[in-house]
Amino acid sequence: MTKTISSARADFPILKTMVNDHPLVYLDNAATTQKPQSVIDALVDYYTHYNSNIHRGNHSLAALATQAHETTRGRVARFINAEHKHEIIFTRNTTESINLVAHSFGDTFVKEGDEVVVTQLEHHSNFVPWQLLCQRKGAHFRVVPFTPDGDLDLEVLDKLLGKRTRLLALNHVSNSLGTVNPLEIIIPLAHSRGIPVLVDAAQSVHHIEHDVRKLDADFYVFSGHKMYGPTGIGVLYGQEKWLEAMMPFLSGGEMIDQVTVDRTTFNQLPFKFEAGTPDIAGAIGLAAAIDYLEQFDAEELAVYEDDLLRYGIGQLGQVPGLILYGNPIRRSSILPFNLEGIQHYDVGVLLDAYGIAVRTGQHCTQPIMDRLGITGTVRASLALYNTREDIDALVQGLKRVLKMLKR
Repeated sequence: MTKTISSARADFPILKTMVNDHPLVYLDNAATTQKPQSVIDALVDYYTHYNSNIHRGNHSLAALATQAHETTRGRVARFINAEHKHEIIFTRNTTESINLVAHSFGDTFVKEGDEVVVTQLEHHSNFVPWQLLCQRKGAHFRVVPFTPDGDLDLEVLDKLLGKRTRLLALNHVSNSLGTVNPLEIIIPLAHSRGIPVLVDAAQSVHHIEHDVRKLDADFYVFSGHKMYGPTGIGVLYGQEKWLEAMMPFLSGGEMIDQVTVDRTTFNQLPFKFEAGTPDIAGAIGLAAAIDYLEQFDAEELAVYEDDLLRYGIGQLGQVPGLILYGNPIRRSSILPFNLEGIQHYDVGVLLDAYGIAVRTGQHCTQPIMDRLGITGTVRASLALYNTREDIDALVQGLKRVLKMLKR
């Protein structure tokens, strides 16, 4: 049975919280989403009834924990439409997933004089690892700029994808501007030149399309905590051909096949890339988050979130002196702004006095801020439990801030 979006707020116990004697208005979802009771219950159930390490044990609790963990792998594979569940690698978060590829793919395929292309719209997690890789290898680090509206400059991208380009890494949705990059254009362009593509889906996987085979992504990475799951669990999807060719990122237990004093051989996929005890509870919570998300009609949810975003843009436009950044062809879930003459950090602190949670600063995207000529923004970011009333509370809070500071 499809769940109605209007009933979603009741599923998130934290939304009943009072902050500074005001009802919580949570608009910091790009940093982390809140968790429905079903995810919380899944974590409690694991720790209460079958907490155990996985794969190595032959007792009943170990078998139950292993089954739950590996069931999640299949659950994630179906969620993103991966061809094989062994193409799903569990990590701590999006950052670790990208670093894994930067080291394992980079050490295998990137040589001196080669090129890696990223974009100016990236989170530092999808920027710095490639920059460091190029420094280690003597490769060239190329950056695609964005236009004044916040869209990638596709003409520059076309020119940068050359014979020595070994990888293109970009996000699907910018965590600072909300720009939705046209992967349906970009990935075929790269593939036509034999260039694999890594997609940072941290801000997109729960908002827009996430079919990795339809996108034809070579690598696809995201975090559980940004899609209503727990912290500490992330996903790397990699096409089998790449994962088989890559060396492990971390070494230790579980990722080995045979160890002797002379040499070590590695385990089969996916375990080759999963050294040590994983976040078992996190994986179980991630499965619960996917189950929760899939109760909603995906098309209805996308329409709801797009409508809420448009409403937010319209309402913020009525706040005196408010500057909204970017006007991309397509935007998702992010409202970045400043109030003229007021430091963004101060706006965040003052909004918190009214129970309104937003994010302020560079958002780990200093190249974006440098391009815009600012030090940071106030960022309101949306999730399925947000409502027009939340937007109205934000606008009212901003007007109170303006009135307070003009006294």
